[in-house]
Amino acid sequence: MNILLTGGAGYIGSHTALSLIDKGHSVTIIDNLITGNKTLIPTKAKHFNFDIADENSIQKILKENKFDLVMHFAGLTRVDESVKYPKKYELHNFEKSKIFFSLCIKNNLKKIIFSSSAGVYGNNNSNNLIEESELKPINPYAESKYKIENFLISKKDKIDYTILRYFNVAGADKGKRSGLIAKSSSNLIKVLCEVAVNKRKKIIINGDDYETKDGTAIRDFIHVSDIADMHVLAANNLLKNRSSNIYNCGYGSGYSVKEVITEMENILKNKLKVEIGPRRPKDIAVSVANSDKFKKEFNWKPSFNNLSIILSSALSWEKNNS
Repeated sequence: MNILLTGGAGYIGSHTALSLIDKGHSVTIIDNLITGNKTLIPTKAKHFNFDIADENSIQKILKENKFDLVMHFAGLTRVDESVKYPKKYELHNFEKSKIFFSLCIKNNLKKIIFSSSAGVYGNNNSNNLIEESELKPINPYAESKYKIENFLISKKDKIDYTILRYFNVAGADKGKRSGLIAKSSSNLIKVLCEVAVNKRKKIIINGDDYETKDGTAIRDFIHVSDIADMHVLAANNLLKNRSSNIYNCGYGSGYSVKEVITEMENILKNKLKVEIGPRRPKDIAVSVANSDKFKKEFNWKPSFNNLSIILSSALSWEKNNS
């Protein structure tokens, strides 16, 4: 396959580019590096440094290449930032994506895989979220994903799309070629790794009074390399079939914040400094995917469905990049 991939200097985009290249496909990346990191771009990928809404540059690249499919990862990803700057997220994630997709459609690139989020389910508070669960995004980041989903669905007579809704993506490439690079991450596993390598002094648990087994929030953590492989399977399927669909990307099992911390302490054979802080606004108690639809349709078996493997790979990456 010849794939056009936006946001390939980001965390999930770079892992997916690696997975595609490892399987013999060609990858062209568009990333303006405002949040991405150039070191994460695979050496075998072509990279163009411009914005997804730069109409002249996008037109040129689409006219000069025959891409089979586009994967769209580019966008801003911080929930807390989106609450502070909702217009910024509306512009970067929704308006610019609309411009980009419209140019793709105009230039006959009509097979699209879109990187969405479990955030579209909002405060559903469920350990069995299915694709048909009610959608009620509660922050501007999730709202921007929801709006792009609706935009793609509105074009379904012109395009074939696959929308992948990620749950909590974590871990790093086992060959240490890519991992999460972030200046001030709020990602639990990233923060734990930073505490483990002394980049931070402590981990703050945001609330321990939820109605869960130990009072802390429960999340479905999925290894980033499994997410990357799900994209490759989805791409192969989309090229063969004229069908559009939406899938959850998770393992279907949840871990509490305290369980994740305990597992990291077991790996380190060391206690970490932990404090209890207030809940984050609009945080939910439980968010766990039902990913049966993807497993069934693609006969998918995850390779890294193990919390210890996820944590160890993230820790190796952090140590490598300290």
